[in-house]
Amino acid sequence: MPTPASETYPPLISLAVHELRTPVGVVSGYLRMLLRDTVEPLTPRQRKLIEDADRSCVRMAAIIAELSDVGKLDGDVIGLASQPVDVLPLVKDVVAQTHEGSDRDVHLTVRADDKPAMVIGDATRLRASFDAVFRSVLREKPGPAAVVADCRRVQIDGEDCLVVVVADEPALDEAFTRPRRPFVETRGGMGLALPLARRVIDGHRGRLESPQPVAGQTEAEDRLARSSAIITIPIARGE
Repeated sequence: MPTPASETYPPLISLAVHELRTPVGVVSGYLRMLLRDTVEPLTPRQRKLIEDADRSCVRMAAIIAELSDVGKLDGDVIGLASQPVDVLPLVKDVVAQTHEGSDRDVHLTVRADDKPAMVIGDATRLRASFDAVFRSVLREKPGPAAVVADCRRVQIDGEDCLVVVVADEPALDEAFTRPRRPFVETRGGMGLALPLARRVIDGHRGRLESPQPVAGQTEAEDRLARSSAIITIPIARGE
């Protein structure tokens, strides 16, 4: 019988990470040596080309690290931390430090109360997950836009939940009330940050979703479906 893909996948990812890390590290090291240890001074054009190549190596190394984390989470090699986390201050802090799109006059603000929203979870990975989702939404805005991370408290199947709706301010209620579907993780320019974010949110018994396109439209035609996100995370009852 063939070995199930679920068993071969984590070792395959681990092997790919190992095989990719070594050449990327070597190339990056040589590029930095060229920047520092040249006998003859580099011309401005040569320096720019080497610096561009080095930045690409840094980006590749970051994607390899994300791939490693995806494989380890899927293979139960690593787990999420289990500590008390107040999600609202975390969301507010991420919003304050998110500047994606500011060069296009696209800005993100947060709307939330001051009442604690406690979970037992992994603050570091949750922070990175919110950051990835927020940036992915802002990247879809071509021009001036006021985007809000609107934090709402709702009950779902008798359980208290925090729902973070990320959308243009006039479209927040529509994004919240539309039927939902899983958030599209395969977006260019984000590396593996979104697949990793979804796994972390799943690990907190949450969901990462987006509004479904209206009937007769594709996601590309329905801007709200592509340029908004809904994160739902159960929180401690009575908080």
